[in-house]
Amino acid sequence: MRKIQQYVSESIQELKQVTWPTWEELKGSTLVVMLFSLIMGCYIAGLDVGLSWIVNQIMGRG
Repeated sequence: MRKIQQYVSESIQELKQVTWPTWEELKGSTLVVMLFSLIMGCYIAGLDVGLSWIVNQIMGRG
């Protein structure tokens, strides 16, 4: 039980040292993540369509 109390106490002390982002920083970071996800999703979808087309051409189904 002592180890659990020590763990919780140390965790609280560490959280007090954390520098939390401001609201503006949080909004900016969220926007960057959303845009990156959208770009990567489009890239992967395009790659999938392109490779599917190539495989269909090779297999004679196109």
